[in-house]
This record gives sequence, C-alpha cells and structure tokens, in this order.
Amino acid sequence: MPSKRYAQPDRHRCVSCGACTKECPRDAIHIYRGCYALVDEAACIGCKKCAKVCPADCIAILPREVSA
Repeated sequence: MPSKRYAQPDRHRCVSCGACTKECPRDAIHIYRGCYALVDEAACIGCKKCAKVCPADCIAILPREVSA
C-alpha cells in the first residue's frame, strides 16, 4: 500500500544542490538535467527527510489523491 504523502519540489526555487537525493531512503528523488529536483511519486514514501535538509526550503509534502 502506498504512503499517504509524497514530496513535491518547486522546480523554480530548487537550487539543484543534491542534498535531498542524498537523504532519500528510497532513491526516489533525482536532480533533472542539473536543473531541479524531480520525484518519482511511486517510489516516494513521504518521509519528509528531503524537505528537512533542503536549503532552499522548496519541497512540500503533499497528500496523495485517493482513487475511488
């Protein structure tokens, strides 16, 4: 069963430092073309570790939409 949350970086505020990628226990976040963080929502468990280490404070933890 997937987690109830997932991480969503703001690509316009991301400084592509890679701190989030190092902290992610599921390897669900990557720096896309050296520009910004991108999350694999299927792999993300919403643990908030990436958001806590982000120096740009640009990662939001959002609720997953529940399919009916």
